[in-house]
Amino acid sequence: MTTSARAVLSQTQAELTPLPGANRLLPMVADGRAPVSAIAALAGEERHIIASDWRAFLTLAARAQEQSARQFFSFLAGGESLALDLLVPLAEASGADLDGYVPLAGCQAYPAYVASLALNAEPVDALLALFANFAAWGEYCAAIASSLRAQYGFDDQACAFFDFFAKPVPEPEQYALNAIQAALDQGWQPNEARRHGHMLLNYELMFWNTLADL
Repeated sequence: MTTSARAVLSQTQAELTPLPGANRLLPMVADGRAPVSAIAALAGEERHIIASDWRAFLTLAARAQEQSARQFFSFLAGGESLALDLLVPLAEASGADLDGYVPLAGCQAYPAYVASLALNAEPVDALLALFANFAAWGEYCAAIASSLRAQYGFDDQACAFFDFFAKPVPEPEQYALNAIQAALDQGWQPNEARRHGHMLLNYELMFWNTLADL
């Protein structure tokens, strides 16, 4: 029986669900223990991550031969351009100096790995690894936006960056399913993609926990 793209995606997302408490920054923000400087650092880190991921996604779109994969990565690149604008009010609310901020290695490991995938991974492997990790990122963004409003008095404009990533949109999922199914029909197996996915999950948790340790 032919494996479906939905089954592959669901199984991979289940494998890449982080353990409760793995992100140590979220509870600190939830009860107001995290200093505002940690949020400022998050904004500074994201300034560098967005620029790197934007280029990586465009590179993957250029390398992809399958149409839905190209659409997936192009959609992600477009999202990064929007996110960059939304980062400005977050920086203002937290007092971040986006131009002068010096990034931390523990936070920049994630985009460095994404950049490596852009050059070295098969596009469909990168696609599955990235998309399977989006659920955790979106949940983290929703949680931190709620906490920033409740504990730090951030308004909607200051939280818009997190709201943007917390809101699910249908297009990337459909592009991902189409690309995965096309690859499966050609005999592709997701083993390498899942390996990349586990690396991305670990690097994302490193991002949050590096900030928690500040």
